[in-house]
Amino acid sequence: MIEISQIAVPLDAGVSEEACLDACRAEARRLLRVRDPDIASIALHRRSVDARRKRDVHLTLSARVALADPALESDALGRVPERDRNRVRAVEEPEPAWPAAVPAAARPLERPVVVGAGCAGLFAALALAEAGLEPLLIERGDDARRRTRSVERFQTERTLDPESNIQFGLGGAGTFSDGKLNTGTRNPAHRQILRTLVEAGAGREILWDAKPHVGSDVLPAVVTRIVERIRDLGGEIRFRCRLVDIDRAPDGSPRAITVEARDGGAASQERIPAARVILACGHSARDVFELLRRRSFALERKTFAMGARIEHLQADIDRAQYGPAAGHPALGAAPYKLVAHLPGGRNVFTFCMCPGGEVVAAASEIGGVVVNGASLHARAGRNANAALLVNVTPADLPGDDPLAGVDLQRACERAAFELGGGGYRAPAQLVGDFLAHRPSGGPGRVEPTYPLGVTWTELDRALPPHVADALRAGIPALGRRLRGYDDSEAVLTGVESRSSSPVTVVRDRSCCAVGAPGLFPCGEGAGYAGGIMSAATDGIRCAEALIASLR
Repeated sequence: MIEISQIAVPLDAGVSEEACLDACRAEARRLLRVRDPDIASIALHRRSVDARRKRDVHLTLSARVALADPALESDALGRVPERDRNRVRAVEEPEPAWPAAVPAAARPLERPVVVGAGCAGLFAALALAEAGLEPLLIERGDDARRRTRSVERFQTERTLDPESNIQFGLGGAGTFSDGKLNTGTRNPAHRQILRTLVEAGAGREILWDAKPHVGSDVLPAVVTRIVERIRDLGGEIRFRCRLVDIDRAPDGSPRAITVEARDGGAASQERIPAARVILACGHSARDVFELLRRRSFALERKTFAMGARIEHLQADIDRAQYGPAAGHPALGAAPYKLVAHLPGGRNVFTFCMCPGGEVVAAASEIGGVVVNGASLHARAGRNANAALLVNVTPADLPGDDPLAGVDLQRACERAAFELGGGGYRAPAQLVGDFLAHRPSGGPGRVEPTYPLGVTWTELDRALPPHVADALRAGIPALGRRLRGYDDSEAVLTGVESRSSSPVTVVRDRSCCAVGAPGLFPCGEGAGYAGGIMSAATDGIRCAEALIASLR
């Protein structure tokens, strides 16, 4: 296999996968000096946008090419012109694969349990199922269909279901936050995750797009098909089933878990023997953190982030990113990713940017307001939004309670509820007013998209002082990086408090919780991931560690 990279293609020649492949095939013929019959297969490997020069925005492609004869590949590599040799290389990468099936004699009598059906838990359960271990997956929220109805009911009737909402339910928080698959790390599992998502119904473009996304309108069906695959392999999934206790053996390992099931009637509890548990509860499962503290598991504070959602007109972001090429069908809605490093070590940065999306109501506790962002697959909305965040370190928190970060999050969410005037309205402020320390009275060019309505006010009253101060210092700095980012009529809506977990469930090199062999803290909630791809990767890693423990 030969990889050819840095293939520059005009926008008009890259409006579809087929058009991109035509351009890659032409470059393969030129560089390798082969004819079409010599090319056994060609696949688009990566597609990105080069917008460094606004007068020459174009696509950059890479392709994987297999020639009809392996000997021909060696000859072709030798014929590549000297000036292009840094763009052409032989690649031999093993195909990604699930863990090998565990022999029947090595399988434990008790099936492994996975707690939480977010990205980490879902892929952990799938990996265990592919290995023949028939896991039990429990999820406190609903399946995708019922969960969607719960979210819609909250956004129309203001009736919050604390167990089934944008934070809890099949697919986790990622299901209703666009489904961005960006990652800053490289791991062989990434290809396996992407292929699994495509097989479950995600668009093929996530296999090669440099900034892939699935879309909140597509993800519910995708995660449902993954659950069906787990069931087909002998796994069991229980929805509306919440972890309430962990029974520990004298050596600290789990002996059993107690779960509480509730589906429209009275709650019932069940004790389930469990010697191996993957705990992928998510960053909003505060009751699980309290359970772990009560049962003396090792917990530590970790740095997390807080802030607000910022909204601009998508057309303004498109022009700032792409110049005259804005609006070209090969580009779509422009994303951005920004950071400002402030004096003193504080950072202001964007996260979970949703092109053509909307701000969503992401509360999971009665009497608290939380915002997040989402966009559909088409990303055709009028506004762009992103989390605009400031790091909160353990040193910013009082005392030594490992859950002090949770207390801060909850206090800000309740303050936002009060500031919004109740009914889960969110506090909002124009950027110009925020920078000038004055309350806002209404919108300008940018109409906020938060579905339960906003109350125009001062966001400082719902944010820690150091977060508000850092945002004021950071917004002008970000405006120097992306033209118009500090637009006075951009909208800030608060509070964005659930971008990451404020807690780490400490684990050792075997991925087990310290002092608790057989319990595998996993994913964002445990402090080991920061997005869909990293969470799914950590789920597979913990599944592999559990399988290794059987030996």
